[in-house]
Amino acid sequence: MYNRKQNIFTEKKVYPYVKDEHLRFDLLPRIRQMAINRQTGHPWGKMSDLELLQSAGLLGEDVETGAQGYNLAAIMLLGHDHVIKNVCPAYRTDALLRKVNVDRYDDRLIVETNLIESYDLLVQFAEKHLLDKFHLEGYQRVSLRGIIVREMISNVLIHREFKSSHFARFVIEKNRMFTENANRADTGGYITPDNYRPNPKNPVIAAFFRNIWLADELGSGVRKLFEYVSKYSGKDPEMIDGDIFKIIVPLDDNYSFDMHGNGETSVAASKNTENKIYSANGNGINSGINDLRNKIISLLHETPQITAQQIADFLNMDRRKIESHIRVLKKSGIVKREGARKNGRWVVKQETI
Repeated sequence: MYNRKQNIFTEKKVYPYVKDEHLRFDLLPRIRQMAINRQTGHPWGKMSDLELLQSAGLLGEDVETGAQGYNLAAIMLLGHDHVIKNVCPAYRTDALLRKVNVDRYDDRLIVETNLIESYDLLVQFAEKHLLDKFHLEGYQRVSLRGIIVREMISNVLIHREFKSSHFARFVIEKNRMFTENANRADTGGYITPDNYRPNPKNPVIAAFFRNIWLADELGSGVRKLFEYVSKYSGKDPEMIDGDIFKIIVPLDDNYSFDMHGNGETSVAASKNTENKIYSANGNGINSGINDLRNKIISLLHETPQITAQQIADFLNMDRRKIESHIRVLKKSGIVKREGARKNGRWVVKQETI
């Protein structure tokens, strides 16, 4: 266990020897665009590189020597790998998949780059190994996996103790996934939406992530995790605020909120969608059938692992009728099935009829 008093991290600590060439200025055009995508007319869009870095609080002054330069937040967000390693030798995020070989791992990714690219790499690892279950809010599809992973990854990157020798981890197992990182504990216990008190550990880095839409305001992430994890897995997450901060998310590949949960909104939406399919076409029976099949194609395209039963439940129809329509689509070459019946996936060759 590391000693917090000997490993105080201040993201505003200035490193005068770090020069422009030590930072990834090539990332700034992308960062500007991300900020504009979040907020039309975002001020970063018209700023020079130096003005952007100043606005983000990445330049500072050493209170003891008066020296000016880039601070530790700038290095962690935009530094070249060798500069980060020089400043924080123990900085690393270890991503592991442990579903078959639980003693070691089935897949592993060691991430030691800047926080912006670390986010991308860790999200890609999660997308590679987690199901993206189908879920509707109203008529819009929502990626439960995307929301949950975004909150977990942004938290483990933003709120960690970078000077600690404890490696951060993101681990996916059969029945759960979790993150853990060195931490300055606040509450020292379990966090819930009711007892959570916002306490930014690294506010400059957190604000930078919020400006480019990789994180939300403090507190909203906790509420999102509890809301969407229950829809993804049927159970609540655990958030433990200790010297090692942990987020534990249960996993259940067989659970579907729309099928098993209290998905009243989604069920109502699916019934309305089905009614629209048949009523919007008047007496055009063939048009109604084609609209239904287009809906099935869309579901197969968006969720390749979806089953005929899940489609039937979503559209509030008989499974045998759905299977009949799928057979027609397969015979017409519009969709095809790859892999085993149980673990295979649908491939859509033509998105509309």
